[in-house]
Amino acid sequence: MRQEPLEGPWLDDDAGRLVRPYTVSNGRTKPSAQFDLLTMVMATGQRPHSYLGPDHSHVLQLCGGPVSVAEIAAQIAQPAVVTKVLLSDLVNCGAITSRAPGRAPLSSDPTDRELLEAVLDGLRKRL
Repeated sequence: MRQEPLEGPWLDDDAGRLVRPYTVSNGRTKPSAQFDLLTMVMATGQRPHSYLGPDHSHVLQLCGGPVSVAEIAAQIAQPAVVTKVLLSDLVNCGAITSRAPGRAPLSSDPTDRELLEAVLDGLRKRL
C-alpha cells in the first residue's frame, strides 16, 4: 500500500524524514526540565533571545494553546525523548510554560473571576 507523498525539503517519499532524531536534539538524550507524556505545555508569548532552530520553531507554533507532550511528539513525528529535549530548551528560554497532569489549568491571571467562580461552584456541589 502506497502512502501519500511527504512534503518539505527534509522529507523523502521512500526514506521518510532525512534528519535523524539525535541531530534534532543536538545529540542530547536527557531534557533539562521534567516532563512526562501527559505534561501540558503552552507558549508564553515570549520569543527566544536567539534562534534555536526550525524544529524548536515548529514546536513553539504547536504550543499556541495547552497541548500535551505526547501530542507534540506525534505532530512532529519524533520520539518522546527528542520532543522533551526540544521542549526543555523552550522552557529554559521562557518561550513556553509547563504543568504536570492533574494540576490547575494554565492561567495568566490567578484572580480570574470566571475561574474562581467555577472553583467555588465545584466546591459547593461537593458539600
